[in-house]
Amino acid sequence: MIRRSTSPSPLAGEGGTRPQSGWEGEGLQVTKDELLLRAKWMRANPTEAEKRLWSMLRDQRLAAHKFKRQQIIFPYIVDFVCLERRLIIEADGSQHADNRDDTRRDGFLRREKFNILRFWNNDILARPASVGDAIFAALLSPHPPTRLAPRGPLPLPQGERG
Repeated sequence: MIRRSTSPSPLAGEGGTRPQSGWEGEGLQVTKDELLLRAKWMRANPTEAEKRLWSMLRDQRLAAHKFKRQQIIFPYIVDFVCLERRLIIEADGSQHADNRDDTRRDGFLRREKFNILRFWNNDILARPASVGDAIFAALLSPHPPTRLAPRGPLPLPQGERG
């Protein structure tokens, strides 16, 4: 029988640091089975911002690229990923502001050749067209950026800011 928590640890959702037996790279200790259960829970219980993003990304709606949601890239779970373009999309709430765990996580994912776009939840909900445009541009870019981007969600273009 699978036991499901109604209030899972937020650290566990991002491949966090709860002590467990299993993989211990990058200072993390987590099992694949735990990540799989957590990813399933997260797919069944998305935030409003994740629902809005998924409605843009699902069924190859954006530039005909396939995205997966709450995908495990061991030892982490990413919100959305296009494996073909190695592009990760993250919907971030205020708990992600200046988060050292996110910085370490992003470094790991970049070393695995992924590019990461982060958007604040309120921007996804208030300005979905601008968010979609930024994702579309990243998907169509012939040479995805390889340098480390500044920490935090992408700012919206001038005139789109609230």
